[in-house]
Amino acid sequence: MQIKDLKPKMGNVDVIVDVIDIGEAREFQKFGKPGRVATAIAKDETGDVKLTLWNEDIDKVKAGDKVHLTNGYVNEWQGEIQLTTGRMGKMEIVGKSESIPKKDDAIYSNIQRKEENPDEDLNVEEENIEDDGSDDDEI
Repeated sequence: MQIKDLKPKMGNVDVIVDVIDIGEAREFQKFGKPGRVATAIAKDETGDVKLTLWNEDIDKVKAGDKVHLTNGYVNEWQGEIQLTTGRMGKMEIVGKSESIPKKDDAIYSNIQRKEENPDEDLNVEEENIEDDGSDDDEI
């Protein structure tokens, strides 16, 4: 699958993308539990997409990594699609990106806007942090 094929509410997404940049992590509380979320920009040869990183994935993934997202989910937030692992997805680092655009490329405009207004696009969905009944403290 490629970025150009992604549609809102699409599940079972299997895609390999290059992570271009990662915005600042934001903290939140949902159902009394703390969590973190960050928005990254990912691309492949067909386009770019916002990639939502949750909790431990924020620390695992770095700009310049090539990641394989399996069983991912596509959200839409304020008219833009966003790719996420959701509850059942998995993200694995599979290598390094072959090309990283320069900071002045148009691909960065949304991340820069988010850094200026960090609370503006905070889209915390229940599906990503539901209590699964386990005793561990992970979200």
